[in-house]
Amino acid sequence: MATATSKAPHEAQIRGIVEAWAKAVRAQDINAMLSNYAPDIVSFDAVTKLQITGLDAVSRRTEEWVTAFQAPIGFEMRDLSITAGDEVAFSHSLNRVNGAMTNGEKVDMWWRATVCFRKIGGQWLVTHEHASVPFDMESGKALLDVKP
Repeated sequence: MATATSKAPHEAQIRGIVEAWAKAVRAQDINAMLSNYAPDIVSFDAVTKLQITGLDAVSRRTEEWVTAFQAPIGFEMRDLSITAGDEVAFSHSLNRVNGAMTNGEKVDMWWRATVCFRKIGGQWLVTHEHASVPFDMESGKALLDVKP
């Protein structure tokens, strides 16, 4: 069983991956965003399909999302929490994106994110991610203006 002292380096490695991902989002660098994703990633996206499976499909979805924005993309992360063992880790956070879409529409929204990692071949890789937004029970519509 891992001790608090032995978990600290794993948590620091995961924090580095998450921070690099956030920087890549701001830079609209799709390759950097996907650099720590496992080939068999499963993504539960807040938009479009209920489930996206495999790096190729997640890459296409990421490219659709990133290229829908004009530069720059504003991005911030709050309340990042990381739990890491020797082989498995997860993080959760509240994330905000803002900016102008290529169609001129302005976006400023928060979403919840949970990311699961596995150490594969000595490297931490994202094997599952889940993004969600609250919704109104009566209308069934997403609540995109909710703030933390």
